[in-house]
Amino acid sequence: MASPVDLRRCQALGLAGTAFLALGGETAGALPTADLAPPDSVRAALGLMGVYFGVVLLIAAWALLGRVVRGPEPPTPRALLLVLAAWAAPLLLAPPLFSRDVYSYLAQGAMVDAHIDVYTHGPARLGGPLAAEVAPVWRDTAAPYGPVFLAVASGLSGLTRGQLPAGLLGMRLVALVGVALMAAALPRLARQCGADPAAALWLGALNPLVLLHLVAGAHNDAIMLGLLGVGLLAARGRLHLLGVVLVTLAALVKVPAVLGLPAVIALRRHAGLARAVTTTTVAALATTVVATAVTGTGYGWIAALKTPVSPHNWSPTSVLGRVTGDLLDRLGSGLAPLAVPVWHGAGLLATTIAVLFIWLRLRPAPVYALGLSLAAVAVLSPAIRPWYALWGLFLIAAAAPSASVRRRVAATTAVLALAVLPSGGPPDLAQVVLAVSGAVLAAVVLWQAHQAAQAPVPGRTA
Repeated sequence: MASPVDLRRCQALGLAGTAFLALGGETAGALPTADLAPPDSVRAALGLMGVYFGVVLLIAAWALLGRVVRGPEPPTPRALLLVLAAWAAPLLLAPPLFSRDVYSYLAQGAMVDAHIDVYTHGPARLGGPLAAEVAPVWRDTAAPYGPVFLAVASGLSGLTRGQLPAGLLGMRLVALVGVALMAAALPRLARQCGADPAAALWLGALNPLVLLHLVAGAHNDAIMLGLLGVGLLAARGRLHLLGVVLVTLAALVKVPAVLGLPAVIALRRHAGLARAVTTTTVAALATTVVATAVTGTGYGWIAALKTPVSPHNWSPTSVLGRVTGDLLDRLGSGLAPLAVPVWHGAGLLATTIAVLFIWLRLRPAPVYALGLSLAAVAVLSPAIRPWYALWGLFLIAAAAPSASVRRRVAATTAVLALAVLPSGGPPDLAQVVLAVSGAVLAAVVLWQAHQAAQAPVPGRTA
């Protein structure tokens, strides 16, 4: 078992990081518009520096914990879950961070409650103070989420009666349920895949992206991944039909989880491929029909899947589309408006080819194949968000075949953790300077602490 001192140091450092995150978020987070500090104010500047100071401390704590996990006496999964709980605690009552999507969730829930079709209208149709909190780019945009999540959002809207503080806390608690399901499934999935449970928890649950975006950002990806993980776990055992139901419910939160159904079939192919395909398909369709009937939101989410495709989104295909469009426009070509849609189509084609290559040519274990497939979807889709990386990372953590894969994924995580401002808005030069200053200050403090720890103490022998 790991040294209690080492584990406590990692826990304390990460706790300090999330505490700075929570404090900095009070002035620099994705706050309600009435509470926003002027961007050029001292409060906003200190908050932004504090958030990035905390992010670097959290990344450092996570990296040090990784060394402990890889050491000769790794901590138990239970000990790691306690570390996760400690790190997440300061974020429970913090304002939303790194995204304003949680306001969209609440507005869409209120729309369902008010019998407004969220697959036809954006939150602007709802009107009122709640719609005003939604980021302007999404106010007139239909919801891309499935009926299961909208039912949760609608239920929360009814419970909180449109009160913003209660709604934000409720949505964060929903996300915490998802993270808890992820953390519960990871070590068991890892054992079944022949991987180290402690390493899986470290990479897949204590990951800074989980804390920054699923906990602090309260994204519904947490529920999707939690249901997906528990569903795969059930499908590997004797509860095949329950596994299908849970994976389908995950897809009815966010559609990328539908790729879990081929994994469920692959996990049950020993019982006969034809039988596995038939039972999985029937159970998935039945679950979809029942869930849609119960929630009453209809099947409009299928047509609304194009919602994340916005001119403002960043992704390799979106950037290439905009660059190509600008070039064609300068050349006077009338094809310029087609550049972005063509590149998006190319990205979707590349995604299909990549997924087929993974399953039909590489043929890794089903859970690992699903992780790689979801990673391909996240990278090649028309829109990329840092938390989308968790789709594949969660399952790669449970089933990665080697430590080198985990190291590369961990390095990517550290970079993505620094990629978004706490307000969720686009950065300007002044904000970038402040963010970098906070990160550099944290690095200096960590270096000084390391040097102090290495310095000889008078009277102590080597």
